[in-house]
Amino acid sequence: MKTWYHSWRAAIRIARRDAWRAKGRSSLVLAMIALPIVGVSAADVTLRSSELSTEQRIERTLGAADAQLSDSGMNGVPILQPPDGEGYTTVEEFENSGPPEGKTDIRKALPAGSTMLSDTEGNAKLRTTHGLLATEVRELKASDPIAKGIMALTQGRFPQKSDEVAATTHFLKESGHKVGAKLTARGFDREYRIVGAYELPSSLKTNQVNFLPGAFLAPYDKVAEKAGQRGGGASTTYLVDTKSSFTWNMVQQANTKGVVVKSRAVLLDPPPKSEVPIYERSGWGSFETSSAGQAAALAAAATVVGLAILEICLLAGPAFAVGARRSRRQLGLVGANGGARSHIRAIVLAGGLVIGVAAAVIGTVLGLLLTLALQSTLEGWMGQRFGSLDIRPLELLGIALLAVFTGVMAALVPAITSSRQSVLASLTGRRGVRKSSRVLPVIGLVAILLGGTIALYGSTKSDQIVLVGAGSGLAELGIIALTPALVGLFGRFGRFLPLSPRLALRDAVRNRGRTAPAVAAVLAAVAGTVAVATYAASDDAKFKAEYHAQLPHGAAYVQVHEGGGRDVPSVRATVAKHLPVAVQADVDRIVVGDTNCSLYSYGKGCGYYEVVVPPAHECPLWKADPANPESTPADKYTKAERRKLSQDWRCKDGGAGAPGENVMVGDGKLLTVLGINDPAAEKALSEGKIVSLDRRYVDSGKAGAGGKVGIRLISDTEAAEKAQQEGKKVPGEIKSFDAYQMPESTKGYGVSLIVAPATVKAAALKTIPLGAYYSTEKMPSSEQAQRLDGQLDKTGAEVNLHIERGYVSRNNIVLLALTIFAGLITIGAAGIATGLAQADAEADLKTLAAVGAPPRVRRTLSGFQCGVVAVMGVVLGSAAGILPAIGLRMAEERQQTKWYQDALDQGYDPGTAPYFPLVLPWETFLLLLIAVPLGAALLAALVTRSRGALARREAT
Repeated sequence: MKTWYHSWRAAIRIARRDAWRAKGRSSLVLAMIALPIVGVSAADVTLRSSELSTEQRIERTLGAADAQLSDSGMNGVPILQPPDGEGYTTVEEFENSGPPEGKTDIRKALPAGSTMLSDTEGNAKLRTTHGLLATEVRELKASDPIAKGIMALTQGRFPQKSDEVAATTHFLKESGHKVGAKLTARGFDREYRIVGAYELPSSLKTNQVNFLPGAFLAPYDKVAEKAGQRGGGASTTYLVDTKSSFTWNMVQQANTKGVVVKSRAVLLDPPPKSEVPIYERSGWGSFETSSAGQAAALAAAATVVGLAILEICLLAGPAFAVGARRSRRQLGLVGANGGARSHIRAIVLAGGLVIGVAAAVIGTVLGLLLTLALQSTLEGWMGQRFGSLDIRPLELLGIALLAVFTGVMAALVPAITSSRQSVLASLTGRRGVRKSSRVLPVIGLVAILLGGTIALYGSTKSDQIVLVGAGSGLAELGIIALTPALVGLFGRFGRFLPLSPRLALRDAVRNRGRTAPAVAAVLAAVAGTVAVATYAASDDAKFKAEYHAQLPHGAAYVQVHEGGGRDVPSVRATVAKHLPVAVQADVDRIVVGDTNCSLYSYGKGCGYYEVVVPPAHECPLWKADPANPESTPADKYTKAERRKLSQDWRCKDGGAGAPGENVMVGDGKLLTVLGINDPAAEKALSEGKIVSLDRRYVDSGKAGAGGKVGIRLISDTEAAEKAQQEGKKVPGEIKSFDAYQMPESTKGYGVSLIVAPATVKAAALKTIPLGAYYSTEKMPSSEQAQRLDGQLDKTGAEVNLHIERGYVSRNNIVLLALTIFAGLITIGAAGIATGLAQADAEADLKTLAAVGAPPRVRRTLSGFQCGVVAVMGVVLGSAAGILPAIGLRMAEERQQTKWYQDALDQGYDPGTAPYFPLVLPWETFLLLLIAVPLGAALLAALVTRSRGALARREAT
């Protein structure tokens, strides 16, 4: 008795034999299906291997210790903490005043008989073969058994003496040092010898140097403090070995002494939430991922997988159709010998099954081998070592079954088409009369209208941006369904074309069964590329509009904020030596109090100044009311008034008071470097006036007019802070100067006021050198900038150097990659359609050869057939891809505008109004519309043989 099993067994044997005979076509389809499987399986193994278990995470954090203890910095006040030790709060809630500050004696929290190992981290600038490198410093006795697992030694040994260090391999690579070299720090005369190299398994890209406890940070901080520089900012934790386990009860006891604990035992076996007091506080324990968020993530993943399967089916479907048509005589013989239509469908579907299984096996194996071969590279990209090679058979089986499903789905349409052919048509090679579906275009049109409506609603009415993507995706599927009808419309342009492209277009239109899937595949790839490219180009235009140049293009400035200006002369000379300087403008800064204070120091003996804003120029929305300092100034205005005032120049230009670095003491050369050519401004400087580039500060506020500018000198910083909190006038002496207001269109590049040195001296104000501004003869090269950085490092000063290179687009590489991807898909799909066309048109080509057509006709026709498919797909895809990009930009702009207006309505300062331009990536369009189809056509013409062998007419 014959059953379905025997039928499918025979079908699979036939499909396997046909696949082996047509190795080229089979390899092409197998590669299409297997390549995604290689990527997905490799990604699965990589992600699973990079997910650390709890034990592995503990080992990389605690080493072999039972717990890690750290000071909360609250002078021993009792605290509450979660089991993982991430965060804490005090038991007592302090409302008016904050919790007390101070150190805690951690030894009081240690269990009896415990062993403790200190672990101190800080930062320092270490000298390298190139200059200076900001580096993380860690004082930990890494050779101690308690620390085993935190650092992985790769070369040499860990330090054993106070003048020995070990360094991460990344630091050695960045610094140019090697094991055995000497290491020094800036401003620190001690030398250390590098005796080993190690890596941090969870942070491979960290620049870190390991010292013994007390060997570096404490003396380094003392030297830095004497020089008026920042120290290492050390913080210390303690690794504890209790000879047993550090239980949750022990953790809570340590919390009563103000100590935060990360316990190995608690991390491995956390207590129930009912036993964790901190979870009773509002806001704690509520950071779990919501089911809605998980559902959205799963929906997004399902959408991506679905579109990938659709793309593969659209590409592989025509290839199976080629095989079915080449085997139509064999399929006709099956029918002539009593085979049913189901048997013919089974044979064609078995072809998809055979290739799908082969692709699943090959893709999965290659994915595993690829992960093993690239493990070190992948770990370098991720910045961490694998915990272990984690292979999950069920997940890989699911990925493999996806390949099998894709292969069967790709063969489904050719199988149905082949089974509908009559036995006589299959045996004689006749194609019969084929009518296009009338239902499919209607479905496609409905999907386009429905998807467009959903996308329009999502971009103009709803707050759910996901609706824009869903609607756009539905509309794109509708266009794919409408593709056969759209291909027919392209045929109307044939009358305007020369002979060869007209024949190619007519052939494509008459054989929509093979043309439409290839066009749809190109459409889907190009639509996604155009959508992302349009959004990226628009986003890039937004960033460019928001970019604020600090200087004219090619200019540079250098500033030194610390050290009382003693390093400025050497820094100025270094920059002038290594840059192609045209004009150098030296600038100083005004100081209040001790001249050794840095620009941002407001401690004892260090004051500051602020530029007085005339009352008429203060923004009404943010002007405080002295009688009621706790009230919001905007409360007295209606919503309409707030929105109107937000466009007022007083509110758009910023808040009151310019930072100290925006007032420069300089001469007319500074105007030249800033690109300001105004003789009146130069004259005003020579006359002792202040040149104002910000109209807020001059009481007249009119361009070209005279006026007054006030600078308030604040020496008592505590009294000033108190006055600001109470909404009162800040105490301090005000120096008044005559001023010249520049036109509003003048760009100051962050400079608000320019004061001549003679003017400052006449007002008895103290100044110290700040730096210099430079205009250059040409844009400094990257090599010049690197050389300059290295020379500035040798000065030992904290130098702030900026070379204005203008806005640099971040999306050029992305757009190029997208274009290349779409081009490859287009060429592949067009090539498949061309191969199918050649299979179908073999008889016509032989007829042309028989009547004397030149050999190049075959080559020319193939090229135009491929180009026609590419052009149709690119044109339709470009039109389909613009819709989601426009919808997303509109939705994002509406959402941002709503937030901006809500902030104004509630009395907050929302900053600059949102700006969301829509920019079309014309370069990408031109490449897709011209270069890609032309390249596809030329490639098809080159790989097509000029001559075809004439064949005898088959006996009928």
